[in-house]
Amino acid sequence: MTQYKRSIVITGGAGFIGSHVVRLFVNKYPEYKIINLDKLTYAGNLANLKDIEDKPNYKFVKMDICDFDAFYQLMQDEHIDGIIHLAAESHVDRSIKDPFTFARTNVMGTLSLLQAAKLYWESLPEKFEGKRFYHISTDEVYGALQMTHPEGIKPPFTTKASSETHHLAYGEDFFYETTKYNPHSPYSASKASSDHFVRAFHDTYGMPTIVTNCSNNYGPYQFPEKLIPLFINNIRHRKALPVYGKGENVRDWLYVEDHARAIDLIFHEGKVAETYNIGGFNEWKNIDIIKTVIKTVDRLLGRAEGEDLNLITYVKDRLGHDARYAIDSTKLQKELGWEPSLQFEEGIEKTVKWYLDNEEWLENVTSGDYQKYYEKMYSSSF
Repeated sequence: MTQYKRSIVITGGAGFIGSHVVRLFVNKYPEYKIINLDKLTYAGNLANLKDIEDKPNYKFVKMDICDFDAFYQLMQDEHIDGIIHLAAESHVDRSIKDPFTFARTNVMGTLSLLQAAKLYWESLPEKFEGKRFYHISTDEVYGALQMTHPEGIKPPFTTKASSETHHLAYGEDFFYETTKYNPHSPYSASKASSDHFVRAFHDTYGMPTIVTNCSNNYGPYQFPEKLIPLFINNIRHRKALPVYGKGENVRDWLYVEDHARAIDLIFHEGKVAETYNIGGFNEWKNIDIIKTVIKTVDRLLGRAEGEDLNLITYVKDRLGHDARYAIDSTKLQKELGWEPSLQFEEGIEKTVKWYLDNEEWLENVTSGDYQKYYEKMYSSSF
């Protein structure tokens, strides 16, 4: 029987960000046993990990993170010493229609993992030594920033992810690790609550925890309810592109593989009980990123660049739609030496090419329940 140096559970490992983290850890650390724990709800897809499913240090376990007894048993059976917790309900639109599911999964699910880890690790002779509970969260817990410069100004910092032609800030303030929580949606409220529970388990029991808050991710394997894959798919099929309000809401964007690299670094070298923001210093208004995606898709499909700009369809704004998110990840850069590797236009090009080259994957995840969801969310708006 193989003896592994570490035994790590990655929750939500069949999802978008989680699958990239699982792949990175399985390939980079053959001396680790990596257990992918996922309930396989609508956004979880084992096809995301076909390339590593036969690796000897990889194991998949189908489980609901709210099932305390099952997870506690898994901790004991697999001698788990590290948890990277990504499993979550994560789509704001869905949280507005069904907040109870978000509270159950994001709050009670996280609490279930924390309590199981606490009981198991406390039962060991070494207690918490060498253990780690790493909770991945969102910048949305901070609330919203004012858009004091809607025309855009020169930002105070730059990373490799920053666009060469579109490097702007839309206000003077940013989200810092010290920014007070002020969530506005059921989704962000549920994530804020889970963050507080993680920190409370450190403060109360001494559990070695870390929390990170990240900006919007984009890249391969993202479920097409999110803006970029949704629009790539719609442009290909010349379907309307539903844009909330005037499309002026601002988000910071980070390529998903750069987020996975940050998670790897923080899991191994981050300080216990610390919070780290992960972002690209890469602010875009929704309408500008949509136009960039349209032009990129058109060019790669051999259409006239911008030919499909007429697909943009403005729909009623989302309830409680935050104006601006912008993360300051200077702490992570200075303390651990991380910064993004891909400039934004490079990342968009890679992302669009991946979705255009993997039409079968896209068709498989956009059948059945996805069609019903899509019609429910957007059909009345056109």
